[in-house]
Amino acid sequence: MTAGVIACDPAEQQSPRWVTERGQRAVFCGLTSIVWLHRKIQDAFFLVVGSRTCAHLVQSAAGVMIFAEPRFATAVLQDRDLAGMADCHEELDRVVAEVLARRPNLKTLFLVGSCPSEVIKLDLDNAAARLRRQHKGSLRVVAYSGSGIETTFTQGEDSCLSALAHELPSSNVDQLLVVGTLADVIEDQFTRLFNAMGIANVAYFPGRQSEALPEVGAGTRVLLAQQYLGDTARVLTDRGCTLLEAPYPLGAEGTEAWVRAAAAAFDIDDTAVEMAVAAPKARAEKALRALRPELDGRTISFLPDSQLEVPLARFLQRECGMQPLEVATPFYDGRTLAGEQAWLPDGVNWFEGQDLDPALDRLRASRPDLTVCGLGIANPLEAEGLRTKWSIELVFSPIQGFDQAADLAELFARPLRREQQLEVGAWS
Repeated sequence: MTAGVIACDPAEQQSPRWVTERGQRAVFCGLTSIVWLHRKIQDAFFLVVGSRTCAHLVQSAAGVMIFAEPRFATAVLQDRDLAGMADCHEELDRVVAEVLARRPNLKTLFLVGSCPSEVIKLDLDNAAARLRRQHKGSLRVVAYSGSGIETTFTQGEDSCLSALAHELPSSNVDQLLVVGTLADVIEDQFTRLFNAMGIANVAYFPGRQSEALPEVGAGTRVLLAQQYLGDTARVLTDRGCTLLEAPYPLGAEGTEAWVRAAAAAFDIDDTAVEMAVAAPKARAEKALRALRPELDGRTISFLPDSQLEVPLARFLQRECGMQPLEVATPFYDGRTLAGEQAWLPDGVNWFEGQDLDPALDRLRASRPDLTVCGLGIANPLEAEGLRTKWSIELVFSPIQGFDQAADLAELFARPLRREQQLEVGAWS
């Protein structure tokens, strides 16, 4: 698809080292984010209003069978809908009624827009308001866009959370709000860590239950767990919350800086922080030392896909000894990446956006040991003898925090190790 718009605010102090490209790009759409969102929010249902292609994409990404009864589905737009010959809203009401009949305990229904529904100008916001009135407050209905027309796949989560953030109740109670989908085990680890430092009032957004929405207001300090949540951060700051500037919790170093940003916001003594992080940090550093020989000195390039490219490059360079050659990210947001700026490695070509053909030419010229890219171009690059790592796997995997630092490094060591073990001559 052609990327004509790059969502970057020039006033947000973009580093002069970045080069912006506009051209052909290869990314998934925001519907993919339903895969991890529906696993996190356990009493919600995601109804995509789109085509059969949308249905195939989500089901393939999730890896589920039809009889598994997942908490997502697609209301398929037919030719009559696209031609304006049928009332799409009547059909949508019928599908919603069918979903609720099968799952009467649902608390939140997300109506997810797609490229087809946006092309025919189907107003899902009004549909959500109408459904809320019909169910008289017993069902929260939220509409958001998962379209991939000018976005990348992780921005589906940002669209979902920014829409839901408008509905959070108001409160001025002092609290730490961690924003971004995290695996339950990581959420529990962070809660124990913050409690050990002396931060007792910690909430997560999204939470495991959609009914348990955190209250936000002037006393809320927001700590982003994912860099691609710029729109959500803006909604929360507009509601009076304070956005904390911090690197992202990838690796031992990044996680320590991340939790220290929270501690500083609550005036926690350094001694309490040191006591809380000492043991998990030591475990992480020990585990990383065991993997470093496999990664030290190896070169890596990132094609733009997940928006995790910047903190991943920082982690691999500073804690694993890898040398990033080129780091490209779909969108550069100076506000959400402010905490990473001081740690960006030197000697790297930085790109925002993508023009696919020139990017592939640079990749073939530099021939890094490992290339992080989307599924669509991984196999062709492998056929050319370039080792690849699927960027989407880094979103699906629990990689944040001290105890996951070695697991994150292992994801990059594995394809390099596999090449040595297979000894395939064409890959050499």
